[in-house]
Amino acid sequence: MAFRDRLRGCQSRRGAPVTIDFVAADVRGILHPQTDPIVHQSRGPFIIEKGDGIWVEDDKGRRYIEAMSSLWCANLGFSNRNLAAAAHRQFERLPTYHTFNHRSNSASITLSEELREISPIPEAKISFTSTGAEANETMIKLVWLYQSALGRAHKRKIICREGAFHGATIFTSAMSGLASVRGAFVPAGAEVVFTDSIDAYRNAKPGQSNEDYFEQAIVNLEHLIQREGSDTIGAMIVEPVCGAGGVLVPTRRYYERLVDVLRRNDILLLSDEVITGFGRTGQWFGCQTFGFVPDMMSVAKGLSSGYLPIGAALISDGIYQVVAKEAQRLGIFGHGFTYAGHPVTAAVACEALRTYKRIDVVKMVQALKGQFEARLQQLVEHPLVGNMRCCGLVGALELVADKDSRTRFDPVGCAGRLVLERAIERGLIVRHLGDVIAICPPLIIRPAELDELFERLSGALDDATDQLLVGGTNGGFDAR
Repeated sequence: MAFRDRLRGCQSRRGAPVTIDFVAADVRGILHPQTDPIVHQSRGPFIIEKGDGIWVEDDKGRRYIEAMSSLWCANLGFSNRNLAAAAHRQFERLPTYHTFNHRSNSASITLSEELREISPIPEAKISFTSTGAEANETMIKLVWLYQSALGRAHKRKIICREGAFHGATIFTSAMSGLASVRGAFVPAGAEVVFTDSIDAYRNAKPGQSNEDYFEQAIVNLEHLIQREGSDTIGAMIVEPVCGAGGVLVPTRRYYERLVDVLRRNDILLLSDEVITGFGRTGQWFGCQTFGFVPDMMSVAKGLSSGYLPIGAALISDGIYQVVAKEAQRLGIFGHGFTYAGHPVTAAVACEALRTYKRIDVVKMVQALKGQFEARLQQLVEHPLVGNMRCCGLVGALELVADKDSRTRFDPVGCAGRLVLERAIERGLIVRHLGDVIAICPPLIIRPAELDELFERLSGALDDATDQLLVGGTNGGFDAR
């Protein structure tokens, strides 16, 4: 796609009008995450300028249903004035401050109380961060400090699942079971061991039911612990629903068995709730949907509805008490971030949590999840769709070249990119994860808007089918 003429008026230092070609400036100056840099040089950016409810608008004035809530974030949509007003009030009162060395601010204190009120972890302590990855890193450092304080410094290994995503820092990359995330970024000797993916559709043996697959996954987890030695493993981290790995949804029984195995082997359980938190799965947190209470959990994204970057690690009192005594022995708790508990981001997050409570977000998702699942199920009949999975208001369709054999497209990802492009042409933004189409709409979506979303997605699947059959799988489309 050639660069387009998109000039915007600005002011120079002397007041004279200047123009910026935003497309050229983007390509010239920005290294985009999760993007092919070479392709981006010729394609340029897809620029979003405005938001209104579940809709966003690009730089040419075209409107789209944003069916991914940006990146699993915007639970309250793209135009919540109360969140903007909360930021404005806090900017005027105290625009920035830190929480090191006994310092604090009323916004972060209030947010800690709001989080503790809804936390499934009793008497939780809160460690604030700016991102979900930082929250996950915080949990790992606390695992190591906790185990060391108990005289078990050798319990450092972290069990992760194939296909999981926990962030893009060095250690969260190491914990992510996705090749594109790990790549050359993971240091040698990272103390991470992997157990089975929860992708039953792709990994179950012929004739093996989902229930049998998950039971075997637990058996394999036990074997892994025996092989590595439970005395070397500090914790296991899980996403209740695996997001970036393809929206993978296990059974409640799987988690019952997993918790039992970890408890018997004295291994902590960490829940990565960065995507599944704040009503997304039909409960406040994904762990509640699946019936388990973790030792620690991370939150971000929906914590501020994505309006400002903020995350947190929620820590059980048992872990906190051990860590606090050890920190005193060492002289200080030597961890933290400049923007942890930032007053403006905390104020916005407080308003987001109050809004969730005011609109009863859990009840809203419970009311919509049946419609969401039914519309996904209808699309399983489409020639391109081999499988659907969902939990609350997050779901996915897996595209296949052949339904019976579950044969993948060649190259993998070509069909997903094509459906993405056709959806954009129909005014719908989804995300393709290889040949999986992920759907994670704002939680404020109305029933009629949900129907409109799926009508557009159905049309995009039809359009892609026509092109795949007529023009082949790799011809000339623009996946942005």
